[in-house]
Amino acid sequence: MTRRVYLDHNASTPVHPEVMAEMLPYFTDLYGNPSSIHAFGRDAREGVDLARERIARFLKVSPQELVFTSGGTESDNFAVKGLAWARGRGHLITSRVEHHAVFRTCQALEGFGFEGTYVGVDGYGMLDPDEVRRAIRPDTVAISVMHANSEVGTIQPIGEIGRLARERKIPLHVDAVQTFGKIPIDVDALGIDLLSFSGHKIYGPKGIGGLYVRKGTKMVSIQHGGEHERRRRAGTENVPGIVGLGKAVEVRARDMRAEAERLTALRTRFWEGVRARVPEVRLSGHPTERLPGTASLLVRHVESESIVLGLDLKGIGVSAGSACTAGNVEPSHVLVAMGVPLDWAMGAVRCSLGRSTTAEDIDYVVACLEPIVKKLRQVLPVGAA
Repeated sequence: MTRRVYLDHNASTPVHPEVMAEMLPYFTDLYGNPSSIHAFGRDAREGVDLARERIARFLKVSPQELVFTSGGTESDNFAVKGLAWARGRGHLITSRVEHHAVFRTCQALEGFGFEGTYVGVDGYGMLDPDEVRRAIRPDTVAISVMHANSEVGTIQPIGEIGRLARERKIPLHVDAVQTFGKIPIDVDALGIDLLSFSGHKIYGPKGIGGLYVRKGTKMVSIQHGGEHERRRRAGTENVPGIVGLGKAVEVRARDMRAEAERLTALRTRFWEGVRARVPEVRLSGHPTERLPGTASLLVRHVESESIVLGLDLKGIGVSAGSACTAGNVEPSHVLVAMGVPLDWAMGAVRCSLGRSTTAEDIDYVVACLEPIVKKLRQVLPVGAA
């Protein structure tokens, strides 16, 4: 039987057993609508309120500053559009390596009369705060920068950007989908006014996320209907999902630091093993300021899709750093922004480790990767574009 190793935790994670156990009653016994005033509704509301309190405690914020959403994409859209439309017109600042949920939202707002500046990054995928400062204009209405990049794992200097935003009294939104529950986040110390997060990246369920909105931040709703979420996000709450998210955050608060140390050691073991056995390979992203469990490889003169498929045949799940669009395989916008040469960028493979990853898994993946790359390079001669 083929061994199965999952190294795509940045894409999604399995639901933690403790999370599943807490969610189950809300599918069967505690099924009321939390907006109802009878006992069935009150039982459901208790679950929602407990989850909100757990997340607020984790972020050291008020429970009233949290809005539950369907996930990271909705949270990002809510944050950027909510800030922009509350001001009517103006200028937005983001980066060239943002998740499409932010990048394309800013582009869409340009169609409504807003102007956008997309700040570049260095070869590690890191923003220069001075570039952000130079991009600020008198009519800048919002800055949106991700905390860490999902592809290469680079952690951005949010604290410095936050200080700039506060000095200019510009609201700062941070997409923390890849860092929430993985590394410490202090919204006050970092100067964050809005923070997006998601459940399925931290062993919670899919279809649930949230947005922290600092009290006093001028926002408008982008989804209208009932009075839910203090009139900020209409729609009956996803009670099982919210309960699961709250429990997942409680578990991460307990396990996060020890798990980060363990994953950093495994990531180092992985990279050293790959580097020793596979020629012409690089680790993309910042060498130290990076997510604990993210190792994004650049394998020269090999297409990433072929590596992913080869590893899949060995029972290994990783993701490609290139995207197929209209039949053409192209490097990701992140690697393009980083200035990675095409012959390296086309071989980008992201391996993201998680709580189930073991040292034996790492050694197995390294052992499988070497012959796969060797065979692919024999098919595609070295030097071919």
